[in-house]
Amino acid sequence: MDTRRALLLVIALGGATLVWTATRYAKAIEPAAADAGAAASGEPVTLRFFRNPAAAPLFVAHDLNGREVSAASWRGKVLIINFWATWCGPCRAEIPDLVALQEKYRDRLQVIGISEDESSPEVVKRFAAEHHVNYPVVMMTPDIEKLFPGIGALPTSFIIDRESRIVQKHVGMLRASTTELETRSLAGLPVNVSIEEVDQSQGLKLALDNGAQAITIPGVDLASLSVAKRIDALQKLNGQPCTCGCDLTVARCRVDDPTCGVSLPLARQIVKAVAESPSTQP
Repeated sequence: MDTRRALLLVIALGGATLVWTATRYAKAIEPAAADAGAAASGEPVTLRFFRNPAAAPLFVAHDLNGREVSAASWRGKVLIINFWATWCGPCRAEIPDLVALQEKYRDRLQVIGISEDESSPEVVKRFAAEHHVNYPVVMMTPDIEKLFPGIGALPTSFIIDRESRIVQKHVGMLRASTTELETRSLAGLPVNVSIEEVDQSQGLKLALDNGAQAITIPGVDLASLSVAKRIDALQKLNGQPCTCGCDLTVARCRVDDPTCGVSLPLARQIVKAVAESPSTQP
């Protein structure tokens, strides 16, 4: 009887966590409705681009099919360099919008996906095929990591103009309506927007409001875990609510307040439980 009750409690807590996480994702995409509403009403939407944008790093890599991918070859097009992973819920959620955007503006836009997955490229290739990804996807490499340092959450997308300058960096889920407006504006197409120049000061604390999945957790060491268990731990850290009263996930609380005395032991407890759980892979 005690075992049955314990099992029911685990199931109930798991269901509550799923509902809570889904609610957080829903809140993350609510602002997109405001952008769409403003566009539909004829009011200009404000786009924010970096003041004095820096040149985008040039890199050469090979996609999942072995074809060479060179950022320099797409100079003259708008680029979206999207860092993502197959295990990341918000990353998966925005892929259909990126696919639609690539198809609609294929003569003026190029999306490049950079997978942060540590699993086999074949896993990512199968995922890309199943989701009809129509843009090149490359695996993260040490060279690319050096060129784009400081990516602490997924998805992260760099918006690059036709002169190969980074004009915006979005951490968290892209808003389809805003991304299309950015594409049209940078491509020189008619669009009803106003442009505001901003400093590149967006921090991870603010960015996690957009449903981003933190991959660097202050005070928590994930390096000793296997790939499968590291993914499991990250999903739990980004999905389970903190109990300090912050109404945030454990990961988000750690990022926002590394001094929190509740989230740190809770995060370490999650990682310890994952480390001691039976391995799901041989």
